[in-house]
Amino acid sequence: MASEQIIEEKKQGQALVTEQIKGNSKKLFIESYGCQMNMNDSEIVAAVLAKEGYNTTNILEEADLVLVNTCSIREKAELTIRKRLQKYNRVKMDSNRKMKIGVLGCMAERLKTKFLEEEKMVDLVVGPDAYRDLPNLLKEVEDGNDAINVILSKDETYGDLSPVRLNSNGVSAFVTITRGCDNMCTFCVVPFTRGRERSRDPKSILEEAQDLWNKGYKEITLLGQNADSYLWYGGGLKKDFKKASEIAQATSVNFAQLMEIVAIALPKMRIRFATSNPHDMHIDVLHMIAKYKNICNYIHLPVQSGSTRILQKMNRQHTREEYIKLIDNIRNIIPDCAISHDIITGFCSETEEDHQDTLSLLDYVKYSFGFMFTYSERPGTLAEKKMEDDVPLAIKKRRLTEIITKQMEHSLYRTQEQVGKTMEILIDGTSKKNENEWKGRNSQNTVAVFPKTGSEKIGDFVMVKITNCTSATLLGELVF
Repeated sequence: MASEQIIEEKKQGQALVTEQIKGNSKKLFIESYGCQMNMNDSEIVAAVLAKEGYNTTNILEEADLVLVNTCSIREKAELTIRKRLQKYNRVKMDSNRKMKIGVLGCMAERLKTKFLEEEKMVDLVVGPDAYRDLPNLLKEVEDGNDAINVILSKDETYGDLSPVRLNSNGVSAFVTITRGCDNMCTFCVVPFTRGRERSRDPKSILEEAQDLWNKGYKEITLLGQNADSYLWYGGGLKKDFKKASEIAQATSVNFAQLMEIVAIALPKMRIRFATSNPHDMHIDVLHMIAKYKNICNYIHLPVQSGSTRILQKMNRQHTREEYIKLIDNIRNIIPDCAISHDIITGFCSETEEDHQDTLSLLDYVKYSFGFMFTYSERPGTLAEKKMEDDVPLAIKKRRLTEIITKQMEHSLYRTQEQVGKTMEILIDGTSKKNENEWKGRNSQNTVAVFPKTGSEKIGDFVMVKITNCTSATLLGELVF
């Protein structure tokens, strides 16, 4: 899925920094690429290494340990990681320091020993479920040995760890609720790099959310590869649920119930979730969003294609018609809900008719924004093994341009709908373009910008009247 185009700002690849811990003398430089889950995993890594005497730094040249948390979902992401590793090694050679370099995450899981044997650019390789083992792996490196741990777990690995919040605005934070994926879409490497799906104890989720509220955070995102398929019945893989005892089934907690638990316990905390899978988005989830004011009216709902034929080749567990029915239910139950998407264009055997199905779906839904890509083969996936990548690159790019153009039109349509309305905005920082303006997001996850008056601060909920807009941003003024 190279040639990425994204309609929404998405930070990645920046050095992640947290508060300095007194007495810690070693320096950790860590960069995170890809999804929100990777960002949250980097926070877990920082927490593990803080206990080993590491403070984070955003200055590469002063680091004792350099880690890059990687993504394998698109070819472009892996190419970026290799360029970063080359950069790290140049700095290591120029500085003549005993800098250690490590690869974390999905790319580490996919390539495993190849990083140590072929790349010759890293000292340690650590998969997504092995971050607790970092102290031992670093000791192996110090002893002159190869250090690798890419063993995938059958349980939630970090449920009792309190992540260190990196580059935090002190307002919003991620809370992981599931890991792994059972869906086996033919284009996707996630089941191979993240393992089978398993959920986290709701008690530990609530404890982490409560701790964030106590520290002044006002918004959390419940996070998972498929957050809406969350199912807790005492631990273990979701696929084993049917084998569980009657007691476990009677006391299980699904995603809708988890959201209600958190919403009731923290009535002033704004709650989001990501990411959703259409076939797991049950109607009780929609009713729960509608029921509680503090659950945001926003759903990210990846569709990938508007063609049922292509969806079947992708092994998606929904048809075009089923997806449209879900959209209709969302509109009926949560009328002001914003919806965003993921779309892959140019998948194996995609015809012009299939592409037109995608464009017509965009017209039907009129998404608020989306994440759009051209297809590229990922090693190890069923599509790479069994299907021909037979759509020429030029056609892929042309179709992507048409999808982006249409989405831009719809994004503007959705922001224009908000003009004239007064809405609650959570202030999360100063506008990048004007230091005299605040920025924040509404319940629908749309950015709003408005002038400062001096009486408000970051973390405040304020009422803003929307007076104008662009395709991505609402412009307004405070209402007192």
